[in-house]
Amino acid sequence: MENTPSSPQNTPPLQTWHVHSGIGIFVGTLFILPVITLLALADNLLGLPFVPFDVFSFVRDLLPGAVLTFGIDSMVAVIRLFGLDTDTTAKLAEQAMAVGMVIIMAALIGGVAYFAINRIKRDAVTVGGLFGVAFGVAMALIVAGKNITATASPVASLFWVLVIFTLWGLALGWAYSQWQLIGARPMTSDDDGNAQSAERRKFLVQIGGASATLTVIGAGLSAFFQPEVDTSDAFEVSTGTKLGTTSTASESVYIADLQPATGTRPEITPLDEHYRIDISARPPLIDGETYRLRVTGMVKEPLDIKLTDLVDGYEPVTQYVTLSCISNGIGGDLISTTTWTGIPFRILMEAWGVNPLAQYAKITAADGFDEWVDLSIARTDERVMLAYAWDGQPLKQKHGFPLRIYIPDRYGMKQPKWITEIEFVREWGEGYWVRRNWSEQALVQITSVIDTVSKDDIYAQDGTYYVPIGGIAYSGAKGISAVEIKVNDGEWMPAQLKTPLSDTTWVLWRFDWAFTPGQHTFRVRAKDRAGKPQIETNAPVRPDGATGIHSRRATLDDITEG
Repeated sequence: MENTPSSPQNTPPLQTWHVHSGIGIFVGTLFILPVITLLALADNLLGLPFVPFDVFSFVRDLLPGAVLTFGIDSMVAVIRLFGLDTDTTAKLAEQAMAVGMVIIMAALIGGVAYFAINRIKRDAVTVGGLFGVAFGVAMALIVAGKNITATASPVASLFWVLVIFTLWGLALGWAYSQWQLIGARPMTSDDDGNAQSAERRKFLVQIGGASATLTVIGAGLSAFFQPEVDTSDAFEVSTGTKLGTTSTASESVYIADLQPATGTRPEITPLDEHYRIDISARPPLIDGETYRLRVTGMVKEPLDIKLTDLVDGYEPVTQYVTLSCISNGIGGDLISTTTWTGIPFRILMEAWGVNPLAQYAKITAADGFDEWVDLSIARTDERVMLAYAWDGQPLKQKHGFPLRIYIPDRYGMKQPKWITEIEFVREWGEGYWVRRNWSEQALVQITSVIDTVSKDDIYAQDGTYYVPIGGIAYSGAKGISAVEIKVNDGEWMPAQLKTPLSDTTWVLWRFDWAFTPGQHTFRVRAKDRAGKPQIETNAPVRPDGATGIHSRRATLDDITEG
């Protein structure tokens, strides 16, 4: 049978006109773009699920640990190569990947749908709609299992997802039928083949333009209506007892009024600049009023505790804390300091009637993260706290509202946020990242960083010019007793240390180097309070945290010229 009829009378039935699967891939991609923007708009206006983020969580949990960590390491390496802010850029990259996953799925389904229509020779719109229903059911199941941000009812959320993907499938089938109609039109001249090609291109341009228009409008409205998540009025914060510096540190090694070199990072990180790394493309959204902390396992009786009962029912403690991510490379920016306010975990254990035979607390978070806490630490260290406030205000959504735990001397991977359940158990289990072959203990490695070689602050004293150099040193709760600087191939020289805010924060240091012009390489190393030196051998972040010496190059001009 010919594929180009010469008259309406001998035009074959429309189902004999095949549309290539490649067109299905293109059309599937084209039509999913406005769907994604509509999902974003409905998310912001009505609290309905934004499906791509749930797909990201679904795929994330399917990936083997080695693949997942390779992706994380590669992403961090690229971000650092271009000098970008790690946590913000990484989160944007995750969100872009989430959207990309749905686009790829839609493209593949579009290609398969057009192949199926060609094979079964049924009404294209009906077949496309069935593919849309199947796509929608799959997405609804993923949303049901992974969504952590929708505020609409589950029934409304799942119905919305099913409807919008069904409409996508119907549009896919409609486009097939329109393509058929173009191909089925009779020839009237020798160049009808070219005319049909031109008409098809025009059709693609038209649906492409419509898709782009809807996408742009939807994206603009979505951005305009994006809600601000404000947790600042969830409760009043009382700082309570402030935990100070440890008495085991020799005060003689510190200088209380040491002026940091210009360019040294702030001793307290501005709250909005505090690093954040988590496993979801977007943090969970939890209503503080309806929130309940579930306490189960080896306790006197299971409990469902209101947030306000925790805040108002116990005397809080506040301490300055530096937190670092285990994925932070030498000299990286995934480390920050602020004040934490909460309740000592051992006080809560007493109030909850935890069985003395319980050895661990399994903590589960709203984003699907879980980790086990060794109760021998929680029972003896008053600094282990269930925290609900940072910097004197309720935790921000992105930082773990309403609750997170703090455990001294551990990387952030061991310290869940958005806590929803605590189960006291006898046996230890592998947490989220431990199952993916990261460190079981995640003890903080000693690290030191050069933040600045302050070339603009060179000063003269007794006929010698000096250039201030500054940075931070950190060893979890082990403290810092010494920082040393090495310039080029010279000797290691002691830096001055500023009195730390607490025994769980970094220490700011300063070294004024006798200036000589030229290009120089500066290196830094540190020791903890026990005199243990920083590991100088380079090691990657996985599995136990990076080790090695941080260095910085600087070219210093001869200030005596001219």
